[in-house]
Amino acid sequence: MRCYANQLPDTLRKGLAPFYLVLGEEPFQEAQCVQQIKQAAKQQGFDEVIKFSLLPGFDWQELLAQYNSMSLFSARTLIEFDLNQQKPGTAGSDAFKQLLAQPNPDVVLIVKGQKASQEIQRGAWFKGLEKQGVYVPCYELTGQHLQRWLDSQAKQLKVALTQDAKKQLLLATEGNLLATHQELEKLALLYPSQTVNDEQILAGLLNQSKFDIFDLTNATLAGQAKKITKVMVKLAEDNTEPNTLVWALNKQQQTLVSIKQGLQQGQNITALYKQHNIWKNQQPLTQQALDRLPLQQLEQIGLLLAQIDSGYKRGELTAPYQALLHCALSFCYHIPIGLPINHTD
Repeated sequence: MRCYANQLPDTLRKGLAPFYLVLGEEPFQEAQCVQQIKQAAKQQGFDEVIKFSLLPGFDWQELLAQYNSMSLFSARTLIEFDLNQQKPGTAGSDAFKQLLAQPNPDVVLIVKGQKASQEIQRGAWFKGLEKQGVYVPCYELTGQHLQRWLDSQAKQLKVALTQDAKKQLLLATEGNLLATHQELEKLALLYPSQTVNDEQILAGLLNQSKFDIFDLTNATLAGQAKKITKVMVKLAEDNTEPNTLVWALNKQQQTLVSIKQGLQQGQNITALYKQHNIWKNQQPLTQQALDRLPLQQLEQIGLLLAQIDSGYKRGELTAPYQALLHCALSFCYHIPIGLPINHTD
């Protein structure tokens, strides 16, 4: 069955499914949904959590063996499988089909990854997991959907905002749900039992390092290596959450790839800018990046970001800001060295 992110809590209260597909282009919603599933599963005795990530050379037999094995530490196990913005391929499709043929009542499987395109949704593995489980699409939120999400999060955190404050907060964070949620958490501490206005929002945001995230993305569009390095050093000094930087760079990479592909298909650049919400003041910088970066290099940046995301979550990223700088500089030129990731056995 299919349910949207805001419907998931009610769906979980009705009982656990054996399989969950949490796919989309909005990382904060994805993380929230996965956490909600984990919490519901833990309440029902799924105490052990095992994580897999689809990286080059991944052995799908490991997933099958773990799914079908008896846990040494818990009667019930939850497996979190990260597709890392990739498709499972033939080997992965076959593995999922085997799991579907013999569901293990003592295991809950969460599969998370990129937005499910029509091609992906036509796949037998996807159809099977959706039919026997729950598919949660995590879309980017805009317009009224974004405002309703903000109202819901503010209510949960007991933060009261004026209408102008809401507009100011959404304008400042530009659709980055993680950044918006972090600001709400700060407001909950700063203004308990108060109604927050737009001046208080602006005062709190003026010196926040996340504005430098936009400086970072602008510098990567322009191919300004020195400025990228300078901004990244400041972000590291301010302990900016690496996941937020991954989100920003990944969003930019995906936008450039999508526009490139559209141009190759003969689509109009003006229409593509409108489709991807590229404002007029951003179009010259975006055009610079499109002219400078070949599609193959952009796709390689996507793989680097997937490695960074996976390595950070698995605790294998020895220097997250160095890795992020490596990736950001890849918008300027190809870097023929690997990321600082320590692969543990």
